Amino acid sequence: MSTEPSQVTGRARPASGALLLCRAEPGSVVPAARLLHERMLLARAGDAWSVLVPEGGPWRSGTDPVDRVVNGWAIALTVGVSWPVLALWWDGERAGFTLAAGFRRPVGYVWPADGTPAGMEEAMRTFADRLGLDPVLDMQALEELTEPDSAADASARLSGVLAVLTRAGVSLPPGLVPGGNADALLEAARLQPDARLIGADGGGGR
Repeated sequence: MSTEPSQVTGRARPASGALLLCRAEPGSVVPAARLLHERMLLARAGDAWSVLVPEGGPWRSGTDPVDRVVNGWAIALTVGVSWPVLALWWDGERAGFTLAAGFRRPVGYVWPADGTPAGMEEAMRTFADRLGLDPVLDMQALEELTEPDSAADASARLSGVLAVLTRAGVSLPPGLVPGGNADALLEAARLQPDARLIGADGGGGR
């Protein structure tokens, strides 16, 4: 896996990254994303879905863990809106997701790097219910992600979550792959014809 330099230890550490999936059109996401005051690229991610790709974050210097940062962003994005936000994150040691939806308590799941299930199965049921996923077919696929599988690492588990969400209209642009290097994700987002930059100063435009 790619590595990023650590400003804390001076040694290379596993790549960390995140994607924020919003169940809304890009134009609806812009006002909420501006309030984060973070540099991100925004692009369409399927039918009525958008994706935010952070340019950086406190985790890149070791200040705060990536999951804590992006989970907070996901919650902040849903304040005052009617659509949910799914934060996908990874840091080389773990990977997982958090679904934020209004004033409801966020729900999520975590896998260590080797893909061993480390969350509660009930979380997957809540996740499926809040997104209106198929209670039989989609739930069966999600439950498989909570079972041991020696061939699936943490990144593969996140890809499995995305595979289920394709039936809910999610279609990430090429190159936006969970577990990828943050710079590679940004480059992939920039190639999208509808990509726009959300600035740290609260600005947003093409």
